[in-house]
Amino acid sequence: MAQRRPVEDGIAESTLYLLRAGGPRAVTVEAVAAHSGIAKTTIYRRHRDRREMLAAAMSRLAALAPIDLAADAPERLRWFIRHAVEAVDGGIGFGGFASLLTGEDPEFSALFRQVLVDQRAKLATVIDASKADGSMRADIDTETLIDAVVGAHIAERARTGGLVDDWQERLFDLFWPAVRI
Repeated sequence: MAQRRPVEDGIAESTLYLLRAGGPRAVTVEAVAAHSGIAKTTIYRRHRDRREMLAAAMSRLAALAPIDLAADAPERLRWFIRHAVEAVDGGIGFGGFASLLTGEDPEFSALFRQVLVDQRAKLATVIDASKADGSMRADIDTETLIDAVVGAHIAERARTGGLVDDWQERLFDLFWPAVRI
């Protein structure tokens, strides 16, 4: 017998899928019900409206897999790059990102910016810990490093339509000399 996923997981997965594929305007209770196979009445029992459904799904984006506290500085930077890229690819996707840039859905933009604050804070802890323990330069502007990694990812996707297998390692090779002691 196949194991059933929790209803809230199904709602969140469909919400994020639709967001990544078509932007926030593609996310409606009706669309999530159709994609997930979960009845609209069930969705409405858990979420008052589209905004609440989007907020619940996007709150999952700030959850990052923890890094091994014994990781060395190069592995911390690799973790940082991997998770910064995943924030876009596995998070709002380029459909959500395009909406954020164009401001087509101010309600979504406000929701996502709050998630972004939380996610960036978690990413920053890895770099800040590396600065504090002396394994990376203390004068690194953590916010600018986050922006540079995310910006490089967006530029690569725009230029090529995807990421080649070694792209993250090439990005590491570019940034490592700039951040190491």
